Amino acid sequence: MTFETVPAHAPLELERFLPYRLSILSNTVSQSIAAEYQDRFELSMTEWRVMAVLGRFAELSAREVAERTAMDKVAVSRAVARLVEAGRVDRSTHGGDKRRSVLKLSEAGWAIHDEVAPMARAHERDLLAKLDEGERVQLNRILDKLLAP
Repeated sequence: MTFETVPAHAPLELERFLPYRLSILSNTVSQSIAAEYQDRFELSMTEWRVMAVLGRFAELSAREVAERTAMDKVAVSRAVARLVEAGRVDRSTHGGDKRRSVLKLSEAGWAIHDEVAPMARAHERDLLAKLDEGERVQLNRILDKLLAP
C-alpha cells in the first residue's frame, strides 16, 4: 500500500477558475461602460441596470427588478429610491393594491436611457469585435447553456 503526500493547502488557481474569470470580465466591461455615464449623469452601475431593466420591462416591482438582474434586493431598493428621488423613475401602486408598487421610467429617465443604451451597445460591439462570427455564435450558445436553470 502506498501513501501519497497530500499538500496541507491546495490553493485555488484563480486565473483558471471560471467563476472568477467571468467576474473579472463582467467587472472590467461594466466599469468601462459605467465610466461614461457615471460622470455625465451621476448614475451608479446599479441605477443604470435598474433603468435598463425598466426600459425593457415596464411596470415591475423592485423585487422583480432584483430577480431579473440577479442583483441584491437591498442594492436594488436603494438604487430605486435614488432614481425615484431624482425623478428618473416613477413609482405607483398596482391596480389599487397599495401593498404592491410598480416602477417605470419617467420622461427624464427615458431621456437618460436613450443616451446611455447606445453607448452600452457600442461598448458591446467593440468587445465582440475581438471575436469572429462563429466565436460570437458559440459564445452566445455557451452563455445560454450556463445561464439556463
